[in-house]
Amino acid sequence: QVQLVESGGGLVQAGGSLRLSCVASGRTFSSYAMGWFRQAPGKEREFVARISWSGSRTYYADSVKGRFTISRDNAKNTVYLQMNSLKPEDTAVYSCAADKTEIGSTYSAEYDYWGQGTQVTVSS
Repeated sequence: QVQLVESGGGLVQAGGSLRLSCVASGRTFSSYAMGWFRQAPGKEREFVARISWSGSRTYYADSVKGRFTISRDNAKNTVYLQMNSLKPEDTAVYSCAADKTEIGSTYSAEYDYWGQGTQVTVSS
């Protein structure tokens, strides 16, 4: 069992930055690929980024490529999402998720554990 807790959301102006954190419980964090997803009001959940067990492989949605960076610190059981050059369309609840595979997936259904989410609001 893995429990995930996100933090770092908030209100920021367009062009600003935020760093989200997701802390995992348990001693097997390094055995999970991790992903970040987001869901805006009235929209379906969408993939944002994923990172492999070791952190050596990452993948991003086209909408955030070049602006967001996913990273992890296995010693701290934490995955991060650095978000720069934020846009109003990035406004959503951001959730992290854990996947029992090496590199993870872009499909939310393939993830085994989810956090409760953290709200990110970007004002224009």
